[in-house]
Parts: sequence; structure tokens; C-alpha cells
Amino acid sequence: MGRTCRRTDCVAKPLSGLFERLGSLVGSCPLYFLVIPLILSAALGGGFTFLKDRTDNDFERQFTPRKGPSKATRAFVREHFPYNDSMFSKDRLYDKGSFASLIAVSTSSSNILANPAVEDIVRLNNRVLNITVLNGSMGFSELCARARGECVSNVLLEVIVSSEADQSSITFPVQAHGSGSVFLGSVLGGVIAEANGSVRSAQAVKLLYHLDDKENTADASKAWLRAFKRLASEETDGKHIDVSYYTSKSRQEEIDSHTTDGVPLFLITYSCAITFSVISCLRLDNVRNKVWVAVFGVLSTGLAVLSSFGLLLYIGVPFAITVANSPFLILGIGLNNMFVMVSDWQHTNVKDPVPERMAHSYKDAVMSITITALTDVFKFSVGVVSDFPSVQSFSLYASVSIVFCYIYTITLFGAFLALNGRREASNRHWLTCKKIPSDHSDHYSAVYNICCVGGDYDKNTGAEKKQPASNFFKDYYGPFLMKPYVKGVVIFLYVVYLAASIYGCFHVEQGIELYDLAADNSHVIRFNRKDRQYFSDYGPSVMVIVNEEFPYWDKTKRRQLQGCIEEFKKLQFVDEDVSTSWLDSYLSYGRETHLNLDDKDVFLRNLSRFFDSFPFLQQDVNLTGDAVRASRFFVQTVDIADASTEIHMFTGLKTTAGRCRAASLSVYNQEFIFYDQYDVVVSSTIKNVFVITAGMLVVSLLLIPDPLCALWLTCSIGSVTAGVTGFMALWDVTLDSISMIVFTLCIGFTVDFSAHVSHAFASSERTSPDDKAVDALSSLGYPILQGTLSTILGVSVLATSEFHTFRTFFKIFFLVMFIGMVHGLIFIPVFLSQFTCGSDKSKDEGKDESLDESLQISKL
Repeated sequence: MGRTCRRTDCVAKPLSGLFERLGSLVGSCPLYFLVIPLILSAALGGGFTFLKDRTDNDFERQFTPRKGPSKATRAFVREHFPYNDSMFSKDRLYDKGSFASLIAVSTSSSNILANPAVEDIVRLNNRVLNITVLNGSMGFSELCARARGECVSNVLLEVIVSSEADQSSITFPVQAHGSGSVFLGSVLGGVIAEANGSVRSAQAVKLLYHLDDKENTADASKAWLRAFKRLASEETDGKHIDVSYYTSKSRQEEIDSHTTDGVPLFLITYSCAITFSVISCLRLDNVRNKVWVAVFGVLSTGLAVLSSFGLLLYIGVPFAITVANSPFLILGIGLNNMFVMVSDWQHTNVKDPVPERMAHSYKDAVMSITITALTDVFKFSVGVVSDFPSVQSFSLYASVSIVFCYIYTITLFGAFLALNGRREASNRHWLTCKKIPSDHSDHYSAVYNICCVGGDYDKNTGAEKKQPASNFFKDYYGPFLMKPYVKGVVIFLYVVYLAASIYGCFHVEQGIELYDLAADNSHVIRFNRKDRQYFSDYGPSVMVIVNEEFPYWDKTKRRQLQGCIEEFKKLQFVDEDVSTSWLDSYLSYGRETHLNLDDKDVFLRNLSRFFDSFPFLQQDVNLTGDAVRASRFFVQTVDIADASTEIHMFTGLKTTAGRCRAASLSVYNQEFIFYDQYDVVVSSTIKNVFVITAGMLVVSLLLIPDPLCALWLTCSIGSVTAGVTGFMALWDVTLDSISMIVFTLCIGFTVDFSAHVSHAFASSERTSPDDKAVDALSSLGYPILQGTLSTILGVSVLATSEFHTFRTFFKIFFLVMFIGMVHGLIFIPVFLSQFTCGSDKSKDEGKDESLDESLQISKL
């Protein structure tokens, strides 16, 4: 006899009794539990009429932290450094503004600075400049952003054309032009240069067309951008240049145009799930066949999604593109619930009345389903308070969907199971519903005996005959797994699995490519990949902002501040030779004009004259009265080739700003709004894991009548989470706001299978741990296998999607289902049998028998 320990079923026992009475009620009055959910679904489904109004895919609002630090910095920049419409400067934008862009790449890998490629670029540029909208009344010259009264042009083209005779006169990355110089690092790509900076050849050219953001020309600007896209799409496959294009509206338009693209995948997934469920529930017995039960199980899950989404759309909850992933999750939960319910139904006595069979089924099955439902809802409730609105929307839709899925499982699906039970009780055919004989007879033809006879059952147990797969788990797999040497092998394999998982965890890459929400064949993807390939040598120009009033005329403090700026230039991802500093320029101006700029009055009195000569720099100083309230400098980043280097750059810049003791500094670029997620994703994921694990422990202790089983179940969260995280890295899945959503939703899902097995183990009436494990596998091994295979088959269609979001969901969900199944069918049974207590029921029963014998003897 195994070790014994105290059972903690003070909550589970009364709940089981409650579910038992509910099962009896559903079995007695199934029509009420069938019709009411159907009516409710029809009513709530009307909420989908508001889908278009509720859709919110604003990229910044949904996929960046609500309280991101860069948003606060942007607000500071907007307040202290307002735009000067007459002096447009791309680097000084705090928002992306309105623009269009082209990347032209030489098709033959030859020099794009030579003819005929240059001729094609000039011709394309002229076509763009000649675009007109609103019946020809507005063109680029009317809509362009201006500096010194003229349209901001592509200076690179002027440089190329003027240097056509002598290409070596072009220097990189800074080129002398007019009375000043221009930075070519962001517009000339694939450059091969001499040691002195003279350009030998280049492979790519980027052209930018910035528009004015005035309200009175907003409609015309949008029309011009649409016309630009039409023109550029006609030029993508040139003879000498390969053209990619992009506009300030492209990313958002791409997301908006694909919000409902998951619907076809959703329909295919449900079709696959229905097909697999029907096949797995097929029986050769024409009475015990569960085809319609399987179909209705999948349909009830679909109705749960319909009802929950409709309800939230009615009350105005935003529908983000990430929400489109949740129906696939709910499908997995619904199928899992269905298979567990059917399995428990098949263990009841076929001769008992339907209400009694339903009571027995609900007593164990619904208790197990309740555990998983509570943990699932709890984990998504954590996401509702996320700093990412897209995570909030997803979590809210998923939570409500799980609640409806649970309710519909124990009412709608249960009612249909009871009606199907009535059909079986009267020995009616699964297709025609006509009564048929239960025994084969020689008087009938072979075809008749196959197609029109049924109702057999196990005469020893009174239950339905077990499927071969169920017998496999009971007679072969379970006993084999409990052999001592097999347990040793399993524990060894678990150690190997855990080591590989931990290794992978240390190699998870963080970061998101901002174009990953676009379709693979989108012009957004094409442009951004070209941009990464040819223009990653120079990254964004970054503002270094002095956030407070500072005495720039104080020589000592000024030198300290300049020392802080020099620290930025020493960073490996910053070009120390390319920067913009109004202060250094002013000091040079002071030396040339013999001004004592260490004197406050002289410093402030001569600023206006200095800005007359350098009007662009005036936008970098907030001068209020006799004080400089704020100012900014610019440094140029380099070698920003991918998302991981963006994180390194972003973190390094913020750390350097924080180390400055001379003044309060902050750093900003319009793209930093999206980089803020890097600070939140990891911390949020870790917090979610701990919170969900703690919640899972509480729920398990309350509802699983064995504390050690509850503890092992909770530990399985950490185990599966480590596995999913580690193998994510091996499958090239990076940790970003998208994968965080999927990962968070999967954390709780990881224990669903283990929860079913743990509850069955703890509830088993067997005495030894090994027998309890075999009993649990006999009851739930096949349903777990069914649920895993049907769900993986269903979501496998996402692997073929052209969207990164859906493919990421498939990868993580596949890992969760597969690793969760391995834990539920292999690791958890072994650990429960090896490291938990045996049942004390036998002792109690022995005491009761001894007491009865004593009473009988005393009576004699």
C-alpha cells in the first residue's frame, strides 16, 4: 500500500455534488438548456453589425504601451519645440508627418549612380512631382513641406546630376552642397567608398517627398498619397531599377485592410476540427455512434465565440486585429471540454436513466472542466490590466469567450448529449433515429447487420464498450509507463528537456519588426526589407533633450553638459563625426565675432542675431524671457540592422542620458514610441507568469482533493512555460508585443491537460499511486490525445497564412499543445505516481467493515 496523506476536498466535494444535481436537471429537461442558449446566441450575434464601428487598429494606440516614457517625451517636445512650417526639418519631427518614399535598387547589382539607372530615377522623380489631384488643381508644389519658401527636395538627385561627369566628387556620408553640407547616409545605400570618403559606387537610392500637414490641405494630401501609390505600383519592375514604395499611411492601411482576413482561416479551422472530431467519435455501433455529438460540440464552441464577441461589440469594446486569434484558442478549449464530457459519459451504465447518467458524467467531468475554465479566465483577467491596449482587448474577448464556452458546454452541449442519450436508451439509429435491433441475426443480410444493428455494451461493467485507443491506455500504455525502469528513463528525458528549455530561454531574442503586421506580399514588407538591406548603416537621428532650464553661459556647467553630449558620441552605435549642436555652433559664432558668451547678458542678447544666420537651429532652443527653458542636440546612430540592435541602441541611449549629472536629459526619435515596448514586454511576461502560477496554485488547492497533486500541477506551469519559451527561440520566434499576447494566453492553457490528469488521479478510488495513474490515463489519455490532435490540426492552417501574427500564433500554440500533451500523458503521471501519496480510502473502508462486524457480533 502506498503512502497516505490528508485529502483537501472541502470545496471540491460540495461542488461535485452541485454539478451532479445540475447534470440530473439537464438530463431531465434538456430542451430548456438547448433552446435558451440558441436564442441567446441569436440575440447576441447581432452585435457583429457593430464590428466595423468597433474595429480599432491604430498602430500606435494598440501596439505601444499606454504610458510609454517616449510618449511623455514627445509631449514635452511638442510643447517646447513646436513646428516651424516655414522651416521644415525631417530630423526635428516629433511625429512621422505625411510623406511618400521610394527606394530604387540597381537590377544588375551595378552602380546606380551611373546611366541608364540615373536616367530612370530622374524620370520617375519627375513623374512623382507631376502628380496632380482634385481635377488637377493640387500638385506636389502646392502640397509640399517647405523650407525658406521652397519645397523640400531630394538633394541627393541634385548632387548626382551635378556630379554625373565626375562621380568621385560625391563624398559619403556627408557631402558639401551649396554653402553648407548634406547628410547622405540615410538616402544612399550599398555604398563602396574610398578611404577619403569618395564614392566609388552605390546600389540603392531613397527618395522622400514630404507634404505639409495643414488641415486645409489634409484631404488633398491623402488623395496625393493614393495617387503616388498607384503610380509607384506601376514602376516596381523596371528594366534598370527595382522600385519599392511606402507612404506615411501604408502601415495603418495595411492593418486596416486585413482585419477580417482571419475569417476564412477561422472557417477552415472549424471545418478541420469538425472533420477530425467526427472521425474520432465514429463508432461501428449504429446506436453508440457519437457523430452528431462531435458536430454539436464544435458548433457549441462556435456559438460561444459568436455570443461573447457579439456581447462585447454591443457594449463597445474595441476590436483589435489581435482579437482575431482568440477563436482558435476557444476552439481548443471547447474541443478539450467536449472530449472529456464524452469520455465520462461513456463510463456510465447504459441501463441507467439518462438523468442519472448525466449526473454521473457531470460529477467528474464538469469538475475537471471547471478547474481549467477558472484558471483560463483568471490568466486572461491578468491581461485586462496590461499596458498594451491590444493585449487588453484580446484578454477581454478571450475571457468572456471562455466563460460562454464553459456555460454552453454544461448547458447547450450537455442538453444535446442528454438528447443523444435518450436516442441511445431507446436503441435508435444514429442517422435515421428509427428503432433497430441490438443483436445480430442470421435472418438479416450482412449489410443489414452492419448498417442497421446496434446498441451493444460491456456486459461486465454495464458501460459502453471502450474504444481500442482507451484500452490501449489502460492495458498497455499505462502499465508500461509505470514500470520502474521506464520511470527512470522518463525522469532522465525530463531533465534533458528542462536543460534544453533553459538553454533556449537564454537565447530568446526580443524585438519586433514594425512591418510584421503586414502581409508577406505587401509593398510595406518589400520596402522595409530593402530599407533594412541597403540603409541600415545609418539609423535614426536622435534628439538629446535638456529638459530643464540651464545656464548655458556658465562655463563650468556648460562644459559638464558638453561632456555629457560627448558621452553619447562615444557609444559604439553613434557616429562621433555626425551631429548637430546649436550650442557648439553658437560658441563658434561667438569666437568668430569676438563675443564673451560666458556673460549671461551677452549670451542672451546675441542669440537672435545668431538665429538669423542659422534659422534651423532656432527650432532647437526654447527661449522664454531671459532663460533657456529647454534645448536639444542631435546625434546620428549607425549600424541599426535589426530589432535586437534597436533594443541595444535604445537602452544605451537612455542609460547614457540617465548618467548625466549636469542636467536632466532625455532622448527621442519618433520611432522610440514603438521601442518603449521593449521595457515592458519582458517584465510584463514575467509578472504574468508569476501571477498566473500563484492563481493556479490557489484554484488547484481548492478544487483538487490532494494538495501534492495541486502542487505538482502548479509546478507544471513553470515547466511548460520554460519549454515553450526555450523552443520559441529555436523556432525563430522573438519576444515582442504580438508573441507576448499569444504567450500569455498560452501560459494557463499549458496546464489544462495536466489539470485533467491530476484531478482524475486525485479522484481515483484506486489505492496505490501506480494504479491511480493508470486509472487516470485510462479515463483521460484518449480524450487528451483527441483534443491535442484536433486542435493542432485545426490551427495548422495558420502556418500557411501570409501574416506574421497568425504564423506566430500557430508556432506558440503548437508548442503549448504538444508540450502540454507530453506533460499530461508522460511527465505528470510519472511524477504523481512517484512523488505523491496513496489513497486512504481503503483504510476508511476497512475501518467501516470492522465496525460493521463488531456491531453484528455485539447483537449476537
